[in-house]
Amino acid sequence: MLMAENHLVFLSKYLPLSFPKYMAMTQRSLHIYNTLSRKKELFTALNPPLTGLYVCGPTVYGDAHLGHARPAVTFDVVFRYLQHLGYKVRYVRNITDVGHLENDADQGEDKVAKKARLEQLEPMEVVQFFTDRYHEDMDQLNVRKPSIEPRASGHIIEQIQMVQAILQAGYAYEVNGSVYFDVVRYSQDYHYGKLSGRVLDDLISGNRDLEGQQEKRNPADFALWKKASPEHIMRWPSPWSDGFPGWHLECSAMSTRYLGEVFDIHGGGMDLLFPHHECEIAQSQAALGRESARYWMHNNMITVNGQKMGKSLGNFITLREFFSGEHPGLQRAYSPMTIRFFILQAHYRSTLDFSNEALQAAEKGFRRLMQAIDTLKGLKASESSSVDVAGLDEKCYQALSDDFNTPVAIAHLFDAARQINSVNDQKDTLSESDLQMLKKTFNTFLVEIMGLSSDTREGSRMQTLVQGLMDLILDMRQQARQQKNWEASDRIRKQLDQLNIAVKDAKEGASWEIKE
Repeated sequence: MLMAENHLVFLSKYLPLSFPKYMAMTQRSLHIYNTLSRKKELFTALNPPLTGLYVCGPTVYGDAHLGHARPAVTFDVVFRYLQHLGYKVRYVRNITDVGHLENDADQGEDKVAKKARLEQLEPMEVVQFFTDRYHEDMDQLNVRKPSIEPRASGHIIEQIQMVQAILQAGYAYEVNGSVYFDVVRYSQDYHYGKLSGRVLDDLISGNRDLEGQQEKRNPADFALWKKASPEHIMRWPSPWSDGFPGWHLECSAMSTRYLGEVFDIHGGGMDLLFPHHECEIAQSQAALGRESARYWMHNNMITVNGQKMGKSLGNFITLREFFSGEHPGLQRAYSPMTIRFFILQAHYRSTLDFSNEALQAAEKGFRRLMQAIDTLKGLKASESSSVDVAGLDEKCYQALSDDFNTPVAIAHLFDAARQINSVNDQKDTLSESDLQMLKKTFNTFLVEIMGLSSDTREGSRMQTLVQGLMDLILDMRQQARQQKNWEASDRIRKQLDQLNIAVKDAKEGASWEIKE
């Protein structure tokens, strides 16, 4: 009842403000690839203009790496675009601080607890430290904060209640203080494997000889509640034992706690599709009598030489190492916005292979688009346009409404950037209306929706400093030209050229840009 009341309050609070914009904007159809149906589907919100979005967040026992950045940036764009279309989005992204055991299994040491043991800290010290650093990294990437960021350890009661409901429904069993989900019993009534395409018989035969399966009726069963061993620090009382929840349980409990028993979108990385998300579907169906998420979205992996980047494989590079350049696999440092652009220039469902060359190409592309925005600010309108920029806005909408296709939208903006440069070189002209349209389109899609901007706190200070220095240098060069000191003028141009800075002389004065 409380959950329903919360949604009514949420609805009454926002509906009067959102509804006119929603009615205007959502005439644009949005298609999302639903992993569950394996096809693109027209998105229809369950309770428009409200939209519920749940995304699996990090397990906080180490610094975030590039693999963590991809889902964060991907679903940040989903969040931004839905808001832009007029939806009032409740975005829930969790923090896993308990129950995630090594190798994503039901046996082994808790990842957070292990880090705490090695560092001689309390587990929650580890959680707080790396959660704070994760937030700092996300701020650098210009990732907006979610509406709610629940922690697994703060929702033990809800998880125990869900275990009780699954037991009462007959889809779980208790052994020696631990509770396991009965996959075989569940499969008699429902389809376990519908999301991932896994076949139960194959799962059972493939896991038959694994260690740590003694308590389970079948190897494919998974833990809902684990009895804590004597040395296990993180434990809570329950009807079955002092213990801790299984990793899969937290997202089922927290998503429905804040978004209702049925909500719109559940997102996460492709690596979570099985077993994590498959188990979530089974848990919700067993406990609630229905599936919770209507659309399942999965971003693909970031790879290194074709292999998934991850902590367990030891081939990861943290975001802080990217920002500082302090890693043997990096030729130099890369800005947060370069990392964000690198992620967005590939479709979220395609693999993205890391290399220094790919990052440097992304850096050049990002600079071109930022330069186009800066150039637009200084352009003067003509009576008419000699270039056709009509339809750019609609092309970008069509790209993003087609399963958030950021690379296609970026390609359209690159085409427009070439036209902007042509106008800046006085080869073409733009009317006042077309000039304002370009400014609005670049700001809407590049800055507001894709979240790309040079205006980070550090970047903004540096940009101001560089612009001031360049103004000073160009003023000195202009004085030399006025004094007919061509040697000094040419020397300044040549030295700037050696720094990959191109100077352009025009009637209105000199301008500069960083060369490709």
